[in-house]
Amino acid sequence: MEVQNVSGENENVKQKENDSCEEQTDAAAREVSSAGSKAESGSKAAEETTARYNRLKLFDKVIQKSLNRFIEHASFKVFASMFLPLYKNNVKRMEEIHKLFTDVLQKSIQEDIIQLMQEGKFESKFNELDKLENEVKDNPDPAWRPSGVPEQDFCSFLMPYYQKQKAYMKLELKRIRAENAALAERVGAGRKSIAQTEQRISTAVDEWKATVTEFETLASSLCPAHVFDE
Repeated sequence: MEVQNVSGENENVKQKENDSCEEQTDAAAREVSSAGSKAESGSKAAEETTARYNRLKLFDKVIQKSLNRFIEHASFKVFASMFLPLYKNNVKRMEEIHKLFTDVLQKSIQEDIIQLMQEGKFESKFNELDKLENEVKDNPDPAWRPSGVPEQDFCSFLMPYYQKQKAYMKLELKRIRAENAALAERVGAGRKSIAQTEQRISTAVDEWKATVTEFETLASSLCPAHVFDE
């Protein structure tokens, strides 16, 4: 009977502490909500900061409530029933041990949660959620949901990517073909220029040969060979 009375008092005290903690948390949440409504009329940066703060605050509130409920399962009544001889011997000492046990347990769990949040980069994930929320805010299309058929989901995910790649390859192929056509045109023009140059050179050589032949004929007519023999 004594155990039940003491445990009942401890439960009432813990309940009051939890209620007080929840009231403070709710008050803080209301203050954050009020601040968010005021910031909404301000700049966009302030709005995004408030949204992130609300999301983190909500996460902390949920974790705190879960932790409080977990600690409630380690009540003094359950703790005393596990160590009944020690409880009967010294009730006050047992209460001190129970308080120390719950404090250490709660502190250890909170440290593990903080470490988990740091390792999981929860804050950056919340920021990514904010970014995604802002991106789809003005998008009327419904968000993607799995159909339950892995093949269809896989195809629906890859098809847009392959279609973009196909369109990109078509543009690249068109560009390369245009470059090849321009290059072929420049090569044809170069070959035509070379052929014209060769024709001019051949014509000049023929003219030079004709001039030499004409000069030799004129020279032989002016100075016959028998004149030089005499």
